[in-house]
Amino acid sequence: MRCYGLRAVLFAVALCAALLAGASLWLGLVGAAAVSALLIALGWIIYFHSERTVLAALRARPVSEVERPDLYRIVRELAFSAHLPVPRLFVSPAAQPNILTFGYSPRSAAVCCTEGLLRVLTLTELRAVLAHELAHVARRDVAVSSWSAGLASLFASCPLIAVVLHITAPSGREYCADIDGALLTGDPMALVSALRKIDTAATAQPLRPRGTLAAASHLMIAHPFAANGVGGMLSTHPPTSERVRRLEALSGGPRLPCSPAVGGAAALSGGW
Repeated sequence: MRCYGLRAVLFAVALCAALLAGASLWLGLVGAAAVSALLIALGWIIYFHSERTVLAALRARPVSEVERPDLYRIVRELAFSAHLPVPRLFVSPAAQPNILTFGYSPRSAAVCCTEGLLRVLTLTELRAVLAHELAHVARRDVAVSSWSAGLASLFASCPLIAVVLHITAPSGREYCADIDGALLTGDPMALVSALRKIDTAATAQPLRPRGTLAAASHLMIAHPFAANGVGGMLSTHPPTSERVRRLEALSGGPRLPCSPAVGGAAALSGGW
């Protein structure tokens, strides 16, 4: 997580330095001051509006415990085992099964499931993918992912969005969340089954890679776009086959090397 966060910070610093240097050369000190003010304003916009941007892209809405009692029950149990606050819950009408988490701290975290996910997965598989998402919260990499989604949403071009995501959202975060999530439930094979279902459905009915949805694609548990063309260029997820192989190894052998999150894997084993 430290390397993941450092990578994002260095990218942000380099981008700001390049913009300030260009403004100083072309516009002088007044231009540099104006660009500095603009960068500060953009920073606040990214921080406060990335969540709204993601929710709007997915057309998600908050759901109550009366509407989804099983969903709330599972999330509450997992959050208690992981020593985390219970996140807010949203549901998107998308038919493709997928799930994502965003927020800048465990207290502000929110989980969004698609209708397709809630239809396709069994309760055991749903528990496994929710544990994966809470592992992102416990590892605190969700804060960096949310920030990079907000930054990427400022770019209108998918190629530029892809550059931002590949720099700030390395695929290794998914491997570690898979392992910590499996430790939370004590059932790696449930996540294996869920990942296979999600990957198959996402391949059969990919979403269209555009705008803010493209900028938020790395937040999802599986790549939501087609593997070729622009959709393939935006992919920041490791191959599902490799994720499955590692989880199967975790189920039948010694734990793979991946440092546990603070309050994460060590605490997560309380869910066994």
